[in-house]
Amino acid sequence: MTMTTAEADKILSANFAPWVLELGLTVESLGDDRAVLRLPWSKRLAREGGGLSGQALMAAADTATVIAVSAARGGFVPMTTVQQSTSFQRAVLGSDVLVEAVLTKVGRRMAFADITMSVATTGELAARANTVYALLG
Repeated sequence: MTMTTAEADKILSANFAPWVLELGLTVESLGDDRAVLRLPWSKRLAREGGGLSGQALMAAADTATVIAVSAARGGFVPMTTVQQSTSFQRAVLGSDVLVEAVLTKVGRRMAFADITMSVATTGELAARANTVYALLG
């Protein structure tokens, strides 16, 4: 049974630092091996020149991985980032970002994901990331 978006939003509010919650991420959809989160546009997250900051995108990718792993495991389990690699392809100006984390492998102790971050208004790819997580519980 797939976790609901409401259950996933509760995982967000209960398990992330206040500064991550201030990003305003919401869960758009879930599957057995994926999660799509929305990172809303905010001038507070823009850097000089008006583009959404890379730090916000990286935090969103990291957070989306936790939600995808939680959906695959049927609930939140303690986990920690082991590795994250991000490539930025275009600036995001004045648009929300859709962050899709797709799990490529979930084992007993490790999980791997590919993340795409797309400009919500155009569908253009803004960034891509890969994450590796250690599952602690």
